[in-house]
Amino acid sequence: MRRFSVIPAGRLVLALGLLAVSGPAASCQLNSRTASVAITATLAESLTVAATPGAVTFNLVSGGKATGSAPITITTTWAMTRGRSTVTLTGYFSSSAAALTSGGTSPANIPTSDVFAEVTTGTPTTWTAFTQSPRRNGLGVSGASLVLFTQTIAAANRSSSRTDDLSLQINLSSNPQLPAGQYTGTLNLQAQDL
Repeated sequence: MRRFSVIPAGRLVLALGLLAVSGPAASCQLNSRTASVAITATLAESLTVAATPGAVTFNLVSGGKATGSAPITITTTWAMTRGRSTVTLTGYFSSSAAALTSGGTSPANIPTSDVFAEVTTGTPTTWTAFTQSPRRNGLGVSGASLVLFTQTIAAANRSSSRTDDLSLQINLSSNPQLPAGQYTGTLNLQAQDL
């Protein structure tokens, strides 16, 4: 004959309670499926030029040379994609015959052949006239342009900048007949990738 032991009811309730409490802690961790988000970030190409001061004055010398009141500090900044190989900065006037003019109905003009630039950290390291023709894509004006620097672009400087000082001079030695007066003009500075 078999004998059965009877577990007192209090112990049975306690044992079942412990099993219920310990059950979920012993189960496996539950993870969701992975959600994915595609992220695209675009840095647009850029090429900017800033120049200070915004105005330069000259005390012209009849038949002689006059240097501008201050050098122009030019900061050229770029962010380029692969495939770009150089950045070129060009200075130019709108007319080779009249870089500066006295205006009025019968104006006297200072041609670009009398206006010189020097950028010791760039291309014209000595005084050079604004008499070049435009390079690729027509940047500048024929006979009124001057390349101020050409910067090679490689992996190390695809996003970079450079600062150059541009000094200006007006040499009237070939224009001694220029009448006294006030002459104004605009020098344009523009960068281009090549």
